[in-house]
Amino acid sequence: VQLQAFGGGLVQAGGSLRLSCAASGRTFSNYFMGWFRQAPGQERGAIAAITRGGGSTYYTDSVKDRFTISRDNAKNTVYLQMNSLKPEDMAVYYCAASPGGLDSYSYYHDYKYAYWGQGTKVTVSS
Repeated sequence: VQLQAFGGGLVQAGGSLRLSCAASGRTFSNYFMGWFRQAPGQERGAIAAITRGGGSTYYTDSVKDRFTISRDNAKNTVYLQMNSLKPEDMAVYYCAASPGGLDSYSYYHDYKYAYWGQGTKVTVSS
């Protein structure tokens, strides 16, 4: 499956952005989807994930209650709504797809994802 992430940009602290990740090539609903981010000088890490049908979502503590992951399988798209953005949220954001049925214990392992989008940059000004 091919993934293309978009929606990044410059936003002031406290503002909002919605990232989208469009999938093509294979049946999108067969994939567990995750969002990762990588800040300058830091390792890439998972921040949110969603099961194939969208029934379960997972978040790291750093974004919980501020970010919302969702998906529209009819549109082959996964979203990340980011509210109350902070300067520390500034990073390149990546979407990723896993053919496996991940859960709260495994979604943050990047090696479990077989497909990756190209990344979209989010800049948060203070």
